[in-house]
Amino acid sequence: MTPLGLFRSERALVTGSASNIGRAIALALAREGAAVRCVDVDAARNGATVDEIVAAGGTAELVLADLGTADGWRVALPPETEPVSLFVHSASPPRREADTALTVTESTWDRMLNTNVRSGFFIAQELGRRMQASARSGGIKGRMLFITSLHAETPRNLPHYSASKAGQTMVVKELARALGPAGIRVNALAPGAVPGGGFNAAAFDFSGKIPLGRLGTAEDMANMALALLSDRFSGYVTGATIAVDGGIALHNWIAPPT
Repeated sequence: MTPLGLFRSERALVTGSASNIGRAIALALAREGAAVRCVDVDAARNGATVDEIVAAGGTAELVLADLGTADGWRVALPPETEPVSLFVHSASPPRREADTALTVTESTWDRMLNTNVRSGFFIAQELGRRMQASARSGGIKGRMLFITSLHAETPRNLPHYSASKAGQTMVVKELARALGPAGIRVNALAPGAVPGGGFNAAAFDFSGKIPLGRLGTAEDMANMALALLSDRFSGYVTGATIAVDGGIALHNWIAPPT
């Protein structure tokens, strides 16, 4: 896709930028002119994301932060002298099919909820305060995007994951209400079956059940992320969750094999 310069002179913060959907969104934002603060716990792969952005002529910063800890979110935040107008929360721990409702451990539960809900909310809360101040002084109105899941509403037999995504969905709605009066938009993108990030496509027979006939890609998600973050295309959209799933939710979602 030919860049449109949607985010020239803007700063973005993207969590989960080392791989899959988060990485694709970070690269896409950079192509559209944003300087991207890339936040992830994986030093090598996050560094590769930053290197690719810089090699293409973009601007990116490497930030290593463990959002699965109680205070890891603080590391992700930039100094107040570096205002962020775009926030994407894509970070999420790997999922294991063995972590079912009857086997998931307390530590696995805590890490998932800390990363997906706690860290995402507190980063958004602090950035939201800063965005409000910027908007009041005539600056750019901020936009936020959480990468949630169809399993915010449909069980996955991974209760920590589904619960965290349901929590994110409500966080998006709460933030949208609180920040809307300042013109700050907050939305969610719910991917369908996208290989990677803990989803093992080889273990499932999905393609024939997807109305559009194929699995999704990280680039499919990144393209919609650009649209939802852009006031040109989604300036009157806030508090919404947009499913980008090839129509798979029309079948409810196929339960994993037992």
